[in-house]
Formats: sequence, structure tokens, C-alpha cells
Amino acid sequence: MKDDVIKILNDYGIQPSAQRVAVAEYVLTTEEHPSADQVFAKVSSNFPMISRATIYNTLNLFVEKGLLRELHIAAGRVVFDPNLQRHHHFIDEESGEITDIHGHQLEVSNLASLKGLEISDYQVVLRGKIKKK
Repeated sequence: MKDDVIKILNDYGIQPSAQRVAVAEYVLTTEEHPSADQVFAKVSSNFPMISRATIYNTLNLFVEKGLLRELHIAAGRVVFDPNLQRHHHFIDEESGEITDIHGHQLEVSNLASLKGLEISDYQVVLRGKIKKK
């Protein structure tokens, strides 16, 4: 995995330091949508010398270079998403868990009717509860 991560970082024009590789190994393989604090907790358990500032700086660099998306899903809550394909999100109001909804599962229509706007991207955030079986 480490060699794959180094290649990905290089492909995005990111110098692969040990700290960046450690962060990338987690954020690029998780299906979660972790906050910076969650990334810090996970990465520091295996890389105890890493600082919170390094985590924040690395995540911001990954977003700037287009390797991650930064999602502002609620007031004061920022999470990171490695899935760069068009997709939407469902947030479970009880657990706070965020689930990807593939772009083809939810259709957004009438974008052309939004006159005066040049839309480059969009996502729908759905909130509710996961039904128990």
C-alpha cells in the first residue's frame, strides 16, 4: 500500500514525506468521512510523533491539490472525502454517520433553469434516519 500511496501523492504533485504518506494511507482507504481530529487520532496511534498542525496542513494540501474534497456538512463540522466521483451524501441524524450515495442513484433536474449561474459541481446532502430492518 505504501508504494501505491507514494505514487498517488507524486501523481498529484505532492512531495511524499513520511507524515504525508501516513495521513494518505488512512484517508485514501477509509470509507468514513473523517474530520481532522479523527484523522489525527487514527494516524497518531501508529505515528505518535505527528502533530495536530501537521495533520491540518496535510489535509489542506491534499484538498488544494485535488486529492481530497473538503465537505462542510453542518455548522462548524468539516470532514474530508477521498471519493472524487460525482456523488451525494446521506447523514444519519442519530449517529452522525455519513454515507455516500452514488450520482446515478439520485437525479438532480432543472439545473438549466438556474439563470445567471455557471454550475461547476453540486452535491445533495440528505438527512434522516436509517430504517431498522
